Amino acid sequence: MFENKEALEFLKIRKSVPLTQLTTPGPDEKKLAELLEIAARVPDHGRMEPWRFILYRGSAVLEAGEALAAIALKKNSSMSDEELQRERNRINRAPIAIGVVSNVVDDSNIPEWEQFLSAGAAAMNLVTAATAMGFGANWVTGWYSDSAEGRRILGLAPHEKMAGIVHIGSYDRAIPDRPRPDVKALTSEYTGPYQAS
Repeated sequence: MFENKEALEFLKIRKSVPLTQLTTPGPDEKKLAELLEIAARVPDHGRMEPWRFILYRGSAVLEAGEALAAIALKKNSSMSDEELQRERNRINRAPIAIGVVSNVVDDSNIPEWEQFLSAGAAAMNLVTAATAMGFGANWVTGWYSDSAEGRRILGLAPHEKMAGIVHIGSYDRAIPDRPRPDVKALTSEYTGPYQAS
């Protein structure tokens, strides 16, 4: 058995960098390709590859932001300029944002929820790999994930779902840890079928 103690210690301290602290530079093309290779190395029952990646960067991101802001304004015409600007920057908060899209294969005996979990695993691999490379990363979704028009603007087909958008960039300050779950309180031994108390 090979134990990778360095990897274990890294996983114990991994944390997300707040979106407001992500800045340039982001990963270059070689590192980006490596990140995507690692992201795709996830459990995938039936080898369905029920996910894909969309790279959000450059001027196209600004156009998408304007379109998202227009939808948000239709839903809430009393938005302040600051709120509207926040909507414009939904996808433009780091040098690169990577959409992890759940692309469920319908004619399969693999349950839809299991395929969606595989997309979530790809997003987590992406966050972990970016952090291991020394970048900051943050995995988010937003209202647009539940909006057919929002998903369309972001390049998703009608049957696809956004598992998350991973924003990746550099950061220049220490990131405080957040309170972590009490794992003991969340863990139990199996004692038989569930019975309501």
